[in-house]
Amino acid sequence: MSHELFKGSNRLEIHSTAIIDRSAELGEGVIVGPYSVIGPQVIIEEGARIGPHVVIEPWTRIGKHCTIHPGAVIGGSPQDYKFKGVRSYVEVGEQAIIREYVTIHRSTQEEGVTRVGNHNFLMAYCHIAHDCTLGDQVVITNYTGLSGHVVVEDHAIISGYVAVHQFVRVGRMSIVSAQSGLSKDVPPYMIVEGRPCVVRGINSIGLRRNAVSAKARSDIKKAYRLLFLSHLNTSDALERIKTEVDRGEEIDHLIAFIEGSQRGIHKAQGAIGERDEAKEEE
Repeated sequence: MSHELFKGSNRLEIHSTAIIDRSAELGEGVIVGPYSVIGPQVIIEEGARIGPHVVIEPWTRIGKHCTIHPGAVIGGSPQDYKFKGVRSYVEVGEQAIIREYVTIHRSTQEEGVTRVGNHNFLMAYCHIAHDCTLGDQVVITNYTGLSGHVVVEDHAIISGYVAVHQFVRVGRMSIVSAQSGLSKDVPPYMIVEGRPCVVRGINSIGLRRNAVSAKARSDIKKAYRLLFLSHLNTSDALERIKTEVDRGEEIDHLIAFIEGSQRGIHKAQGAIGERDEAKEEE
């Protein structure tokens, strides 16, 4: 059925060709364009704009003032042979911009969530697979694909045509250059590129834009040299960082991120840790 243009005091702008399930909840000021389909148990919060030919599948929540462009499909079933049709969710935070033909799949786990944070910008043809978690103010550029269970931390930027392996983590304020392939974790604050992917330097511009202090930027540079230029393995480099670099929020996060890595981190080209890890995989 279609919702009326007015639902109590709730002013809605629903095109006559849109299909809205009876159980969907639409907040005040929501706009739904031509031929869009809003499925059962969907919640669209106030001020969201849903463009033409958008499909929002069951158990999806769209946050306030999001903009979803034509052809996007949000909340579809995961591409996973193990999926048994259980109830699971997609949650999109506030003020996200989701461009043309983006796909976001719900979790494979019963009551699990694929979560996209606030103020994110997902460009055309991106794919966010099941059980991914995106922080706030993340930018993902055209044709990039995130496999299942990927975590992208706040303020990270992933450029176009990037392939991200399942369970990989992309650290806070990092940048992934175009056409890269990620099979390991990207440390916070770093720039990585290539196939195989390597660390090229520190995201200095991003650190300044996000108001990271000069002192913290200097400490990150010291940590970078120990991790990627010293030819120490990762464990030894971390121990040196703990004793030789002043501890603050950024350094603590960098240490915790690396120590929590299950897949290992991408290293600088020719770094001893990278060679050792490659031998172990062979």
